[in-house]
Amino acid sequence: MDSRPDFAPAWAGLIAVATSAALWWLANDLQPAWWAAWLAPLPLLVYALHARARSAALATFLAFAIGGGVQWHYLHDVVRLPLTVTLSAIFLPALLMLLVVLPFRALARRGRVLAATFFAPAAATGLAWLSAVTSPHGTFGHIAYSQMDALPAIQVAALLGAWGIAFLVWLLPAALAVLIGANAPARRRAASTALAFALLACALGYGARRLHDDGPAQSVRVGLVSIGASKEAQADLDKPEGERMLARYVEEIDRLAAAGAQVVLAPESALLLRSHAIPALQELSTRRGVRILIGAEDHSQAPVKRNAALVFEPGRATPVAYAKRHLIPGFEDRYTPGDARVMLDGTPRTGVAICKDLDFTATGLAYARSDTQLLLVPAWDFDEDAWLHGRMAVLRGVEGGFAMARVARNGLLTLSDDRGRVLAQASSVGRTEPATLLGELPLHSTRTLYARIGDAFGWLCLIAAAGMAASLLLGRKRA
Repeated sequence: MDSRPDFAPAWAGLIAVATSAALWWLANDLQPAWWAAWLAPLPLLVYALHARARSAALATFLAFAIGGGVQWHYLHDVVRLPLTVTLSAIFLPALLMLLVVLPFRALARRGRVLAATFFAPAAATGLAWLSAVTSPHGTFGHIAYSQMDALPAIQVAALLGAWGIAFLVWLLPAALAVLIGANAPARRRAASTALAFALLACALGYGARRLHDDGPAQSVRVGLVSIGASKEAQADLDKPEGERMLARYVEEIDRLAAAGAQVVLAPESALLLRSHAIPALQELSTRRGVRILIGAEDHSQAPVKRNAALVFEPGRATPVAYAKRHLIPGFEDRYTPGDARVMLDGTPRTGVAICKDLDFTATGLAYARSDTQLLLVPAWDFDEDAWLHGRMAVLRGVEGGFAMARVARNGLLTLSDDRGRVLAQASSVGRTEPATLLGELPLHSTRTLYARIGDAFGWLCLIAAAGMAASLLLGRKRA
């Protein structure tokens, strides 16, 4: 039974809410501070151990709702989601945090320090997995993306996916909170925290080793080009402005090919077309011996419209077409989603995805299980989310063990390897002149554990947390 008195004063709650909210705000920004995520839950968890359950619940909701409010401008003003959707995107995760903090509080106050230490990360990870599999936006908003600048930490994704990163991020504050304030002898608290720290050390040690264990690699020279946010973007090829846009892309692609590019990518929805036959691109591909990918609004099978990527190969009569599978609700309702993934012929083993497809772990898993070495990704971002959305895609490469070339309108042009290192980067944000990038991309034949087990760690965390929470109810009934 819990015999600890409730003594936390109101000012302690205000400090805990303000501190955790500020850190959570920094961790969930569009270009987050990676260190803030590791510290954000700590003040709140410590306060919860010394407060009444109702006070702890209120503090939890306020801290995570205020911290999550950093997304308001992006969701409401940039993406222009309806007010109700924006509010639910901020308040629902804050409510779900009650299912993390309150059982953690109960376990720690009852002296079950080991269970409390591992309950918080398991519950936060499991609920994040459940949210991702039920949301039309996949993993968008997952705390793992806050760690994309912490390269040793994100290597855990090769083992357990984004779920493993989230578990580590929550394990540190839970272990420290137990050490500081759990209702148990100091020796037991120290032993539980030491176990958590040992696990963290092993995970980060693995990450550091993986970053220095590349092995020999082949490479491919990749060019990226985006002709930005001009009014001619997504120009209709049957109209003069479309012809001008195509001519500009042909000129830039030819220049990159002349500089040695073996593959050249142009962004999502660069053109609007009614036939896959684009003689200028096919002739350029064959003449230069270069693989060319360009995004297009595809009306070739009217009245069906698709968001497509066309890949022109040297000497091939028709391009390979891939249709985007995950469409943005509201923005892309006019499109019919694709139903198949695409692997291109030849070596290196190369796949194709489009922008939002990589918000979903299933996309990366499918290509990882096809032994993909390189993923080509045309995209279209919203200026302000250029860093975050680009890095979300990069994490799929760490999970699946493949390099990635991603080119975004109103975003970043990036080349990243299978360890999540961004090797070259340029920006198309706010540009009317072409943004280009040319770089050497090392390729490996990496096989990751995550490619084999998929999202198992996410749902296993949910089951484990549910079991620990259920044990609290059983213990109360026996008492």
